[in-house]
Amino acid sequence: MAMPQNSTRENGFCFTQPLDFSCPSPRPGEAGRPVGGRDGCSTPLSNGIASSGAPSPSDSCAEPLCTPSPAGDETPFPEGIKYVSAEGEELACGWGGFTPGCLQLCNTSKGVLFFLCVASFLQGMTVNGFINTVITSIERRFDLRSYQSGLIASSYDIAACVCLTFVSYFGGNGHKPRWLGWGVLVMGLGSLLFALPHFTTGQYEAHSAAQVGVCGGNQSLPCSQATSSLSGYRFVFMLGQFLHGMGATPLYTLGVTYLDENVKTNYSPVYIAVFYTAAILGPAAGYLVGGMFLNIYTEIGREIDIAPENALWVGAWWIGFLGAGAASLLISIPILGYPQRLPGSQRYIVMRVSEAHQLKDGSHKKASDPDFGKTVKDLPRSVLLLLKNPTFIFLCLAGATEATLIAGMSTFGPKFLESQFSLSASEAATFFGYLVVPAGGGGTFLGGFLVNKFKLRCSGIIKLCLLCTVSSLLAIFIFFIHCPNMPMAGVTQMYNGSALPGEHLNLTAACNAQCGCLQETYSPVCGNDDIMYYSPCHAGCKRVSENLRNGKKVYHECSCVDKALLPGSGKAEAGKCTSSCAKKPLLLCFMFVVILFTFLSSIPALTATLRCVSDRQRSFALGIQWIVVRTLGGIPGPIAFGSMIDKSCLLWQDQCGEQGSCYVYRNSAMSRYTLIAGLVYKVLGTTFFIVACLLYKPPPPESAPGSSDASENGTSDLQEHKPSLPAEEDL
Repeated sequence: MAMPQNSTRENGFCFTQPLDFSCPSPRPGEAGRPVGGRDGCSTPLSNGIASSGAPSPSDSCAEPLCTPSPAGDETPFPEGIKYVSAEGEELACGWGGFTPGCLQLCNTSKGVLFFLCVASFLQGMTVNGFINTVITSIERRFDLRSYQSGLIASSYDIAACVCLTFVSYFGGNGHKPRWLGWGVLVMGLGSLLFALPHFTTGQYEAHSAAQVGVCGGNQSLPCSQATSSLSGYRFVFMLGQFLHGMGATPLYTLGVTYLDENVKTNYSPVYIAVFYTAAILGPAAGYLVGGMFLNIYTEIGREIDIAPENALWVGAWWIGFLGAGAASLLISIPILGYPQRLPGSQRYIVMRVSEAHQLKDGSHKKASDPDFGKTVKDLPRSVLLLLKNPTFIFLCLAGATEATLIAGMSTFGPKFLESQFSLSASEAATFFGYLVVPAGGGGTFLGGFLVNKFKLRCSGIIKLCLLCTVSSLLAIFIFFIHCPNMPMAGVTQMYNGSALPGEHLNLTAACNAQCGCLQETYSPVCGNDDIMYYSPCHAGCKRVSENLRNGKKVYHECSCVDKALLPGSGKAEAGKCTSSCAKKPLLLCFMFVVILFTFLSSIPALTATLRCVSDRQRSFALGIQWIVVRTLGGIPGPIAFGSMIDKSCLLWQDQCGEQGSCYVYRNSAMSRYTLIAGLVYKVLGTTFFIVACLLYKPPPPESAPGSSDASENGTSDLQEHKPSLPAEEDL
């Protein structure tokens, strides 16, 4: 029996959909008879798309086109219709020939969204959560310098930039779920590799401040300990991060376009917003869980006499990477089982109205060719088409400025809170996690919801991004205010309370001159006079005990603590003094607003990028955008923010004459430099969104669904024959 073919070219795709009818084979002489009419089957339209009063196959994948004929005819085909792709590939969920029926319950857009959300959550938790939380512990454990840990963090973006062009170009025209599944598996291997150094090194030995920190104690700390072979493990960490970058590359390019292709256009921003919300909640969970793990000593089960507040403490940084790696390996299995296209997804492509930017020379029509982009020779033309799209270019530049701020906030946000509010590293990481969960996650989801709620087209979406950027620009002026530094003897003031002459450090005074204190031993203590001291030795403390109420060490007979201030003074407790800054609620409130509106524009900006390019270039466009965003934002962003914040350092670590990391920052300078960086990037982002909005040229209003040149192809009548799709099928 000759199978009827449904061939149409929409959005540059050529769909040939063989249908297995539940009707008998035609008798001789009826081969040329069209199927339809009185038999209850559909009648072909002039454009090759069937239309009938009954629900069409584009409405449901389960209803037959014809009713079975009476008994006595030739053997009928199996009941129902079997949908296959243009290349003859079945659209069933499974691995090879193993496609059990129970798995088909997940073969929907909701099922794909769930597994991709889990994958993006794990990626965000690992790369943007655990890494930023444990970087200080890794520096301390493996004797790394700040620039070395910076290379570890940048290895992720370097790997992504290397792989993005290849993955987005070939993966965009290939089997996207397979690229996604193998990517998540590689990401899991990277997490396991990142945790490996903990198991291949010896036990961590920490020198207790009770032994080397008190006045008159053994203050010898050989410099030979500062140079160890452990710093070579940085290459293992860099390789682990490189695998993280390789594995996550398909997730935010192919994953986004796979969702966009398999849901209705109106619901696409909501699906993408849920996907990115999971990616935002991942880092928040990483900060919270990572901060909790840092309160566990790295050598689990070993007794240690130092507290987490001690500068020598190293937490169990490696636990999170083991769990995330194992979870990534598991979640890659179901993703690998999805088909190239979900059942029934072709109806959304047929109905889609192109909003691609119209080039003056009409070269954007090249992307409508079904064979365009399938070979390497089309790569230069694909790049050229995107470079000639000014809206796409300026959206990429705006995304780079926003990415710079997000990268800077995620890397140095905990450090900002730690300095402003005098918190420990684990407290600051946990606090920042509480801030990012509602602001970042809520802003990301709300952005997609607004696009769907108001049915915004591409130009309206860019205007929404502009509004969000201007709002966060106004809120960033909050960094004009700051919390004052907690007084620290010899660093912010003299031991007698007077100002430092010329703001030069002077950690030695008459009260601790006989103690022989080392500057290499930094272990801050808070005296009864609410003044911090560099170490128990610099406070002149001679005895140590433990506070049974909170487990912190208490130092006694501290000669530098002002005994005349309070009765029973002359004591100091391990850790920083608690800040009682009155501006804390205001700072936190406006930081919440800045984070909220920064993330609020992320999904609308991504949706505008998808809509301003032709359908066949979506994956590749996202890949190019990510390269621009990482090259101009993700990689230099933390370096730029870090350099500006380092200018506000008051007290640097001294490692046998070499400068290490910063111990104490000047809060006023940190706020000022953060304000300058924020204003520069927000003004640039606002400018880029304005230019993108002004230069955007939408298709003519008479364009038909699926193609910007629909009128030339004679498919404009598709608008009159859109199948009605119930909303409940899509959400």
